[in-house]
Amino acid sequence: MDFDYRRSLLKILAASALAWQIPAYAQAVPGVVRIGTTAPGHLKFLLSQDQKFFDQALASQGTKVEYLPFTGGGAEVQTALASGAIDVAYTGASPALRLAARKANVKFVGLSSVPEVGSISIVVPANSPLRKLEDLRGKKVAYLSGTIRHSVLVKSLQSIGLTTKDIDSLNMPFEASAPALARGDVDAVAESDITVAPLVQKGVARVLFDNSRHPEWEVPLLITVNGDFAKKYPDTLKKLLQADRKVAEWADQNFDQAAAIYAKARNTSVEAVRLEYPRQRFSEAPRITPQVLDTLKSEEKFMKEAKLLNGEIDFDTWVDTRYVEAAYR
Repeated sequence: MDFDYRRSLLKILAASALAWQIPAYAQAVPGVVRIGTTAPGHLKFLLSQDQKFFDQALASQGTKVEYLPFTGGGAEVQTALASGAIDVAYTGASPALRLAARKANVKFVGLSSVPEVGSISIVVPANSPLRKLEDLRGKKVAYLSGTIRHSVLVKSLQSIGLTTKDIDSLNMPFEASAPALARGDVDAVAESDITVAPLVQKGVARVLFDNSRHPEWEVPLLITVNGDFAKKYPDTLKKLLQADRKVAEWADQNFDQAAAIYAKARNTSVEAVRLEYPRQRFSEAPRITPQVLDTLKSEEKFMKEAKLLNGEIDFDTWVDTRYVEAAYR
């Protein structure tokens, strides 16, 4: 890591050591907090929706919580966040990094999760003649543009000397790509393991490639917040992150119950959840670490080189660890 970036990291983390100070004007509380995520939802979003962790954390101040899953992917969620249509977002790193590069008034304040190794797969119909990545040349491959699935697909193609120009890319959510794969309208789909697991288990699809041999490709999922909301309601944001931490701890202590809730919400099996989390722990603490920031910096570099991101991210202004550090006090 270069010296300037290390210095930047130290500045970011040093900010969290400052005393938690809430300006006098910031004692107001919102009537509602709108939390968005990519549909059907990240784990802690879904668990809180079911078990009311966020609702209970804010009930004493009279604040309601709205849970808003977006079917258009992380880019749609981040656009809503930047515009103020929602206040807090749970998304993958890719759309959050793109928005940060555009200097939107959005802050990275916590971790949604750090995926287990091998969280993304490229699947093909069970009877497909395609056997290796090279066979995707000229084929119809469906994925949701601007997501981590997109990023992993690009990296997998690059590993064999191809790019997305060598395939016929189709920008489709899984709700559309799964039936298309079953009908034979597309040749392959890039999606999360837990999402494609039912197709594989039913014998509709098989895995052509997964990223289990490339742990360096894994990037964290993020919690971001509208900058105006964070400035106006810092204590509410702290309470939300305290509740997020509580959800993470509860999930690890009650793995079977959490897995059942998660599986039902994602329309998959508990067995698929167990395969996604083989250690029987979710490990989704929200604290931002130097290692996470290193990974995000590397992902920014990759996205720029792959022309998936325009602009430059100022990590000093985008990352704000004060809220999550306050949640740990």
